Amino acid sequence: MKVIATRLPGALIIEPKVWGDDRGFFLETYRANRYAALGLATPLVQDNLSSSRRGVLRGLHCQHPRAQGKLVQVFAGEVFDVAVDVRRGSPTFGQWVGVALTGENRRQFWVPAGFAHGFLVTSETALFGYKCSDYYNPETEFSVRWDDPAIGIDWPLDQVAPELSPKDQAAPCLSEIPAERLPAIEDYP
Repeated sequence: MKVIATRLPGALIIEPKVWGDDRGFFLETYRANRYAALGLATPLVQDNLSSSRRGVLRGLHCQHPRAQGKLVQVFAGEVFDVAVDVRRGSPTFGQWVGVALTGENRRQFWVPAGFAHGFLVTSETALFGYKCSDYYNPETEFSVRWDDPAIGIDWPLDQVAPELSPKDQAAPCLSEIPAERLPAIEDYP
């Protein structure tokens, strides 16, 4: 397994070892002891699967309290996946990192707890899976505007605007979210 650090501490790109031949391929999508050796000893308690079409953007979502670390990957298709550090007091607060995840490159992306997460589908369709370190809790979830100019995410849009849920359309900019709603770096170092 190869691990690639990003410019945001804790956000990691993971390339699992793939065994393949003319019949297809095999890879371990998760093995607790190997991920613990990478420093990801957090128990993963919930799996989610999402199917979306080209131009759908989901996010930027975060929970606090009960933040979720997310191990994300694409099983079919392609997405541009983004993590934004929204932890008050973090030296990288408001900064983002993005990575192309595809069914072919089989990369995984670790989005640490305390980070907002979102993705844009860049293929015709995408099958997107993620393991979470805590259960979904709608009472503690909040969204950050996908095109917040202060964050400045460079989404690879091939159209004027992405397709958003009503919740994501109404999301405020990060600066409009009350400080007490945001996680602190002490909560999720």
